[in-house]
Amino acid sequence: MKTTRSVALLLALCLLASLLAGCGQSYTVRLDANFPGAEEPGEISVNSGKTVTAEPPVREGYVFEGWFADENLTQAWDLKTDKVKADLTLYAAWDKDTGDAITEGSGDKDFSRLRTPGSQEEAYDYDLFFLPEVDGSSQPFVGDTMPYYEDGVYYIYYLKEAGDSYNHSAYLVTTTDFLTYTEYDDPVLEANRSGGQDSWIGTGSVVKLDGKYYFFYTGHGSAATLEYAEKVMVAVGDSPFAFEKLEGWEITPPASLGQKNDFRDPQGYVDPETGDIILTVTASQQGTARLLKYTLSPDLQTVTYDGIIFTDPTGSFWNLECSDTFRIGDTWYISYSGQDDTLWYAGSESPYGPYGEAKRLDDKLFYAAKHVEDGDKAYMVGWARRSESVSSTQDVNGWAGNLAVQEIIQLDDGSLILDPVDSVQNSFTARRALAVDGSHIYLESGSRYSYTDAFTCYESFMLTGDFVFTGEGSFGLSFDYNGRTEKNKLIVLDPAADTISLVFNEGSTHITETAAILEPGESYSFTYIQDGSVGIFYLDGQASLTVRLYGVSGKPIQLFAENNAIQFTSLREYTRG
Repeated sequence: MKTTRSVALLLALCLLASLLAGCGQSYTVRLDANFPGAEEPGEISVNSGKTVTAEPPVREGYVFEGWFADENLTQAWDLKTDKVKADLTLYAAWDKDTGDAITEGSGDKDFSRLRTPGSQEEAYDYDLFFLPEVDGSSQPFVGDTMPYYEDGVYYIYYLKEAGDSYNHSAYLVTTTDFLTYTEYDDPVLEANRSGGQDSWIGTGSVVKLDGKYYFFYTGHGSAATLEYAEKVMVAVGDSPFAFEKLEGWEITPPASLGQKNDFRDPQGYVDPETGDIILTVTASQQGTARLLKYTLSPDLQTVTYDGIIFTDPTGSFWNLECSDTFRIGDTWYISYSGQDDTLWYAGSESPYGPYGEAKRLDDKLFYAAKHVEDGDKAYMVGWARRSESVSSTQDVNGWAGNLAVQEIIQLDDGSLILDPVDSVQNSFTARRALAVDGSHIYLESGSRYSYTDAFTCYESFMLTGDFVFTGEGSFGLSFDYNGRTEKNKLIVLDPAADTISLVFNEGSTHITETAAILEPGESYSFTYIQDGSVGIFYLDGQASLTVRLYGVSGKPIQLFAENNAIQFTSLREYTRG
């Protein structure tokens, strides 16, 4: 009994001695400013059980968000209440100083009762991605675009699909800022209701010369009853709003092509030195896609075939649709769309070749785009592809869709990328609260997808942020489709494949992709803009991906990862103010 009491007393004395010794012990706290170029972490000595006193660091262009006890910024450290019990490092968290504050927003459309993709689609206003007005019970769509610029106005002619359009007649919408569009009800160029060579209207272009406007277009007729299925035709107008077909004027395929069925999409330019009109026309020769060049006298009376200026280098396409030629700096570019593929371009030192390597722009959901320039900037104007059925979770293959416009950016090596239009990006001014506190999210996952709520899918919104990753797996944005994770629609950044892609059904259904090189440890920024069911994801300075996301409005948007670890910072969501 005495032995037991002695042992207990000895243990109590030892514990008391330990506690007394700990009261006088100090620990080293390292303060890491946690940004490139920052000074070496400072160190302070703090007694055990005491709080840390530290001045916030300074980083130009950023706001200090607080200290964290881990490099991944998941364990917030409260200077007022958290006490030091061991040596530790505190890491600073930063948020870009965008000079705005979170607002509640106003006028958000309520999608809680619009549970089906169809009911949501009918409710969209489509301010940014123009869609023609409903005609009766029919929703028309924007087909191949033919943009023209004059005196501050962008005239965007397009082949109208469905509604009151007869056989893809050409209609007009105008804008001065790519934010507000004026739609004109009547066709500017109608397909021939009596049949004949232009019983269907095909893509073309508008050229102004000596006060006259010339609308070169494709006349598509029945190969069963006509010698030529397609010819180049023209209509003339005194203004860009009305044209009258020039009867009897036409260009037919040269005999050297060896075919009479594929000859279309004339793109016109005025040669500033000669005053002649230059046309490029797309056609097929022995199953290979070509681009042809013609020279027209100013009175259109003399037409000279100058030969083939470009041949599809991939051998994959029978036609290079909606070709265009334009200049940025000292480089000339030719662009075209490949069937069920993407927008392509190639560069040259002269307007008609020879051309260098052909490269892709965006993905197959941004189609039939042509350039337009205003003396300051150049844009690609095309259409965002749709599904024939908005409830489909298997494909996005429909012809025609919403009007989509992106700015063309030339990189130092002459490559082209697409960026958001400034006026569109600047229209998102109401900063909204995220689904998490702060502006950063750390995600780490194994082979299974890991999700974290981050944003809300409003009718029209913009997301921005930065990220750094360390693994090889995929990550990105996940959109709730019907409350079932296995049906989620994902925008996937995949470092292993060097792609950004759109996939449905939690990755099991591939829709489209674009190339993007992603390196672990490097810092990247992204911008995502969505209006209605149309969205465009930008990996800033490198790539764009156009997407179609039906049935996701009013639901959460998550960040996801698999087989990777990603630090997202400076996350923002904006709606239009």
